[in-house]
Amino acid sequence: MQDLKIWEEKIKEKRKNTNFRDFVKEICSWYSVMFYKNKGNVSKYPETKKLLNIVSTKDYVNFLDTMTDYWRDYDFYINFFENYKKLFQIVPLQSLIQWGERENIEFSESAWWGAKNSYLSFISCFNVENILYSLQVKGFCKNVLNSVQVWDNSENIYMCSGVTKSYKIFYSRFITNCSDIWFCTNMIGCKNCILCNDLDNQSYCIKNKQYSKEEYKEKKEKYLWDKSNFLSLFLNLKKRWANLMSKNSIGTWIIKSSNIMNGFYVYNVHNGKNLVIFGSIEGNKFAYDSLLGWGTNGDYLYATINGWWENVYCSDAFIGTNIYYSYYLVNCSFCLGCIWLKNKSFCILNKQYSKEEWYELADKIFVQMEKDWILWDFFPWELNPFYFNDTMAYLIDDSFTKEEVEKKGFMWRDEKIKVDIPEGAEIVYSTPPARSSLPPQSRGTQGGVLSDYQGFDSSGNWKINPEILKKVIVDSKGDYYKIVQMEYDFLMKYGLPLPEIHWLERIKSSFIF
Repeated sequence: MQDLKIWEEKIKEKRKNTNFRDFVKEICSWYSVMFYKNKGNVSKYPETKKLLNIVSTKDYVNFLDTMTDYWRDYDFYINFFENYKKLFQIVPLQSLIQWGERENIEFSESAWWGAKNSYLSFISCFNVENILYSLQVKGFCKNVLNSVQVWDNSENIYMCSGVTKSYKIFYSRFITNCSDIWFCTNMIGCKNCILCNDLDNQSYCIKNKQYSKEEYKEKKEKYLWDKSNFLSLFLNLKKRWANLMSKNSIGTWIIKSSNIMNGFYVYNVHNGKNLVIFGSIEGNKFAYDSLLGWGTNGDYLYATINGWWENVYCSDAFIGTNIYYSYYLVNCSFCLGCIWLKNKSFCILNKQYSKEEWYELADKIFVQMEKDWILWDFFPWELNPFYFNDTMAYLIDDSFTKEEVEKKGFMWRDEKIKVDIPEGAEIVYSTPPARSSLPPQSRGTQGGVLSDYQGFDSSGNWKINPEILKKVIVDSKGDYYKIVQMEYDFLMKYGLPLPEIHWLERIKSSFIF
């Protein structure tokens, strides 16, 4: 046990000194925010030579309890990551990560434990419902569209980021305990506000000026009449934020935390650095170089992605304790170099050992890793199965160039992902295009522009023609998307305009540093 603590401390000291851009490149490049077709299945993994055994989510249940059948003996003639690569290429990997009780989430990634009606979204869990085109929606939230980091009993949220315990929030950022908010930033305990910033417990305000209830209602109707301006109002919101109930913390929207450096959407964490959309209900202590973590609690997390519990090092998507260099583990402990195990302990490269055997072999492996100068590294670029520009790394920092990342060995996607457009489908343009600029796929049957399908009727009521549900839309960048029924119903209910940009661009718009 003492030897294990020595290696943990070595990893900790190294990870505490990572600069932010290196953290983004090394770790955030391991979380894809794109969907592909891989062997006929919708998948988080592109079809490349790096992964050979991708199975559908439906079929995956047939493999989960037999993952120890894919074990390998550790070979000290090659380094740890070369050993790991041999396992990584043969283990069945689930095309989309979906765990626990769930319903109608076939086209979402990381949807688990009470997720219902989640579509083209990433990480929707803990009793959430009706989630579209969003990232990190957790904890009894409902009706969330085009949003990032919406937590804790929030409902009816559209085109927002950093929303907690709030209701009916539109085109806004950094909102806590609020309701009926439009085009606002940094609002706490407010109701019925438009185009406001940095208010606390205020109501009926427009541009930070308070009005009577009747005056507010009249002015609100005028501000919400020009719906063509909604997207630009959101994109031009103030780029500043407040860090609430936090001490000695530097970053964006850090809540109820202390001693944080380089935090982006951090909740209830104490002592950490390089954290992106990370937090817990009861609190985390000591988290460094970690992306997309959420749970009840969890301490000592170093170089981790999308997981919780405690004492975890250089691992991706885990639920467990004492986990080292592993990928997708469920309720495991004392695992080193393992992939997709469930309810296992004392395993190395998916092979089961006795407790004594495990400690002895793990110590020898860590000795070798230190000699190879890789003890503290996350999984290397040659194992990364994702295109760099389709990952969280590029969402966070799009200054990375193709030349820069390819030089390091990452993959880069140049071609647009092919979209299956039904034969004879009409193409609708988000804005009137120049004919010569149209992508080749769109030069078929033309169905007009978005403005042809929405507007006020003769009675002044906002209407969207349901025929838009049958069309394929192409935005100004040539990216294709559709309107689904759940989205249409929400837009109609709240008088919102049809989206002008692809759903992934809507997610990207929430990433500001």
